[in-house]
This record gives sequence, C-alpha cells and structure tokens, in this order.
Amino acid sequence: MKIAFHGAARTVTGSKHLLTLKNGKKILLDCGMFQGMGKETDSLNRHFGFDPAEVDILVLSHAHIDHSGLIPRLVKEGFNGTIYCTPATRALSVILLEDSAEIQEDDVKYINKKRKAEGQPYLHPLYTLDDAKKCFDMFREVEYGSWFRIEEGVELLFTDVGHIIGSAAVHLRVTEQGKTQQVSFSGDVGRYRDIILRSPDVFPQADFIILESTYGNSLHDLQTTTPDHLLEWIEKVCVQRGGKLIIPAFSVGRTQEILYSLNQLEVERRLPELDYFVDSPLSIEATELVKGYPQYFNKTIQRLLQTDNDPFHFNGLKYVKTVEESKLLNFRNGPCVIISASGMADAGRVKHHISNNIENSHNAILMVGYCEPNSLGGRLLAGKKEVSIFGVSHEVHAEIGSVRSMSAHGDYEDLSQFLACQDPRMVKKLFLVHGEFDVQIQFKQRLINKGFLDVDIPERHYEIGLT
Repeated sequence: MKIAFHGAARTVTGSKHLLTLKNGKKILLDCGMFQGMGKETDSLNRHFGFDPAEVDILVLSHAHIDHSGLIPRLVKEGFNGTIYCTPATRALSVILLEDSAEIQEDDVKYINKKRKAEGQPYLHPLYTLDDAKKCFDMFREVEYGSWFRIEEGVELLFTDVGHIIGSAAVHLRVTEQGKTQQVSFSGDVGRYRDIILRSPDVFPQADFIILESTYGNSLHDLQTTTPDHLLEWIEKVCVQRGGKLIIPAFSVGRTQEILYSLNQLEVERRLPELDYFVDSPLSIEATELVKGYPQYFNKTIQRLLQTDNDPFHFNGLKYVKTVEESKLLNFRNGPCVIISASGMADAGRVKHHISNNIENSHNAILMVGYCEPNSLGGRLLAGKKEVSIFGVSHEVHAEIGSVRSMSAHGDYEDLSQFLACQDPRMVKKLFLVHGEFDVQIQFKQRLINKGFLDVDIPERHYEIGLT
C-alpha cells in the first residue's frame, strides 16, 4: 500500500491523507477544510489533488472543520462510499457542516455583490446546505475500543484521544498478500490533564504512525489554571477598565471549556457580576450536544455532575441567537464578556465584534487557541498595529492577549505520552502532519532522541509506499 498527504502537510489545517491498497481500494483519512491560509485558502479548498470519485471509504477522526469541512464537496465531486466515525463525531458533524455550508453561501453572496458592481463573474460556494445534507446518510457509527471490518482485509479501531467529544485516533489493520500491517493516525491529540474530557487511550503497536504536531515544540502553562487566567483578564478589562472582553472561541470544545471554567469561578464565588454573552447559535447547539455525552467526561466532571446538573451554566450567562441581538451588543457601553466563533477570528460573528471594538483601548481580544499565522487572530497575536477586517483598515488599540493553557492540542510532553505505549524500534516510519514546518523540525529531533528511527515530514501531495 501507499499513502499520499493532501492536507495538513507542513501546515495545520486541511487534514487529508489517502491510503491506496495494492488491490486499488482507496481509504481517505479525514477530509478537512483549509482555514486561515490567506489568498490561497479558496484555491486549496477547491482542488483535492485526487479524484473524489475514486475514493472508496472515508474514515473521520473528529468533527472539527479542518478535519471534516470538505466532506460535502467530496460527495459533490463523486465520492459515494461510507464515512466511518464515532457516534458523537457524526452528531457534531451534522451541525458543523450545516453551519459551514450556510457560511459558504452567505460569504459568496456578500462577495458577489462587490463582484457585480465591478463587472466580475460570480463565484460559487464550495458547497451549499443541500450538498451538506446529502452526505449525512453516508455516515456509519463505530464505537471506541473494538476492531471492525470495513473492507476485505481491512479492520478499523477507534481509540479516544480526548481532543473534543467523539475525537478518535484511527487504527487500520491492513492484510495484503498474507502480510498484516497497522497504520495509526492520531487525529488531534488532546491533553492528559484536560479539565473536561478523558485522557487519550493507549493503542496497539503500529507499523506506521501519522502524528499531529501542532504544539510539538511547546509546553503549555501548567502553573496557572484556566479559570485563574480568565479571571485575571475579566478583572483587568471589565472590572478595572470598564471595557469589553472579546473571546474568539471554536464552537466545539473551546466554548464549553470556557463556560465550565466560568462556572467553576462562580462555584468558588470569584466570578465578577457581569453579563457573559455566548454569541454563536452553533456554540449553543454544540454545548447542548456535548451535554448528551457525559460518558466521555473525566472523573472530576463525573463527580461534579452528582451535585451540579449543568456544569456549563452560571449566573450572568446569556445566549445570543439572532443577528439582531448580536448587532445590539455593539451599542452596549458597559463592561461585558463576549464569547463568539470562530476561534481564529477569521469568520462568523466574532469578526464583527472585533471590527467594532478593536480601536478602543479599554477593550481586549483574548485568543484561547491556535491561530494560523495568516488568520485575523494570527495577525493580532503577531502584534500587527493595523489590520484589515471586511476590507476596512483598523488601528489596533484594544489589548491583545492569549491563554495558552486552554489549548485542546497536546504539547510535546502530551504527544510523547501518547506515543509511550509504542516500541519505537517497531515503528517503521513516523510521519509528522498538522503542524508548522519549523515546529515539526524541532519535534522530529525530540522523537529521534526517543528512539524513533525514521521520522518524515511530508509536503502536500507527497506520496510514499508503506512496506
């Protein structure tokens, strides 16, 4: 068999890795959307680098858009196979892909108004809401922990990686010409001290490993807890300066972690009496869905649920559903906290909030996760003094901050612990994906020092045989 890397290769988004078996069958690991790649983004998402109609099976590690977001386009261009994932991943994928489709359609409408005025041809969305709905019947749910036959000579095992609800490492046991080999794909590896989810599971010895490397050169801050970090920013911005604290947050995973942390502050009677807005219909829906899978929570949350039936709610929390309600937040003069998608601040309602508040020095924008360097969040974290939002230039006077302790991706210690169940001498080749190239270079050396003999950092569309 051979493997080709068509996304998340020397970059963090667009996860897509294509296995081709000796009998010609093709199995795609993830079908993610590129995000925050500047002017390249649209072109990258319109050209797969392979023929979707030739793909027989898609195995999805988890529901985040950079792993699932091009599934409707894959189907639109001819894929007609089965999509395997965990039950929670299917449930989350439905709401995330529908939301992504609506964003595609809205963005194109906005862009086409300008193109019409300039006499340019119209653009088309990557896919529509109807396209997204057509793919949902193709999903097949597989639980964690048991090998499952998906094709002649191919078995699938999902193990929990604690990244978001339903996230999994993908293990394929492939038998060809009497020889069996295991290919393990990490998906995104979570934290071993996550405040909500279980720690990643161990997995059987692999022959080949495809490993994410987002924070392969970093250690997360463990000295200060996430609630303490958030409280520090709330007191500084809202209580002392009377400003607005805007927190771009991914709808699945990060928003729930913020809400849980704020709930914890209230339980400890440390939460300032303010209005806390979750301005994202998708975040609201995702939070309700996450509550439906308590079996994936860690033991601490399990115990908390015995006395607190909703660890994601607290006094002052308000959900904003309509566009009109969202716009009214711009006319508020008093201090408040606004939690809104997207996490990289490159789309969604949070982009409007940043546009309306970035020039006021009383306000702050707090990034709580990874941002592609070319995304709005990435440019703000890089210290840009002026940024363009919706084609309008804004001077950056609001304070820009980040909370590293909130990452849902493991640091290099977490990733090393994830690999601790493996004998490195038995791993024929380890591929690093889902990371910036300079980070991967450093992480590669760490892995070599731990005994892995062959560590490769593939470029996009790179193909290699697995023997």
